[in-house]
Amino acid sequence: MVGHTASDVPPTMAVKIFSAGVAACVADIITFPLDTAKVRLQIQGECLTSSAIRYKGVLGTIITLAKTEGPVKLYSGLPAGLQRQISFASLRIGLYDTVQDFFTTGKEASLGSKISAGLTTGGVAVFIGQPTEVVKVRLQAQSHLHGPKPRYTGTYNAYRIIATAEGLTGLWKGTTPNLTRNVIINCTELVTYDLMKEALVKSRLLADDVPCHFVSAVIAGFCTTVLSSPVDVVKTRFVNSSPGQYTSVPNCAMMMLTREGPSAFFKGFVPSFLRLGSWNVIMFLCFEQLKRELMKSRQTMDCAT
Repeated sequence: MVGHTASDVPPTMAVKIFSAGVAACVADIITFPLDTAKVRLQIQGECLTSSAIRYKGVLGTIITLAKTEGPVKLYSGLPAGLQRQISFASLRIGLYDTVQDFFTTGKEASLGSKISAGLTTGGVAVFIGQPTEVVKVRLQAQSHLHGPKPRYTGTYNAYRIIATAEGLTGLWKGTTPNLTRNVIINCTELVTYDLMKEALVKSRLLADDVPCHFVSAVIAGFCTTVLSSPVDVVKTRFVNSSPGQYTSVPNCAMMMLTREGPSAFFKGFVPSFLRLGSWNVIMFLCFEQLKRELMKSRQTMDCAT
């Protein structure tokens, strides 16, 4: 990201990738119930039976889930979620500065180079981490209340069943909407955070420290949620669908629009923002501090030797 670190030596690419992966995992563990609530609200409307449980609001969804299926259900799919952060967030965030430098021709990075970096790292990370996304969403969405037994008994069981029943391509189901979603998220999240942090530091409103990182992360989280919500809902519906339920991603979007209206594309917006906003704050604060501490430790070790 923009700005000087606490040490005189900028963090290496390996430090950035490691810090991004750890910070993303910490953020995921803390905010995972909000993500589960978001998924349940997004798929609400697919089950048209009168006996289906209706979720109302973020807190209502979390409480209803905890009461009807147990508190542990709020963390269903967490192992896949952590695998996703390790394979996905570590690359899209950790490689952002390096790729941005590659696209930068002058002394300072332009908006175009920042966007290009976000597009590149987001796209590459999606293809690598898509199977973890598919498993995470399906485990979060499945409920023992809607059938005699759940589709999957656990994370690795889900990988095996999906690969067996739907082929290896089933693990990459929904790559197109997820690619669109994550390109939007990556560009908006990282570029907005970068620009806000740079503006606050250059205008001397805030120093390059925790308050600056906090404000930049909140603004980045809100902008990202607004732009990515419609694609996120379609992605969740398509990834969670049974084989043959939707013929394509556009068909999924059209059926949503026809059956539920335009508001369906913003289902789960509040938990999406609460989750993405809080995730951004936790991740960026941990990321920035972890980078600094690792580089300080490295400098100390270099001095000692």
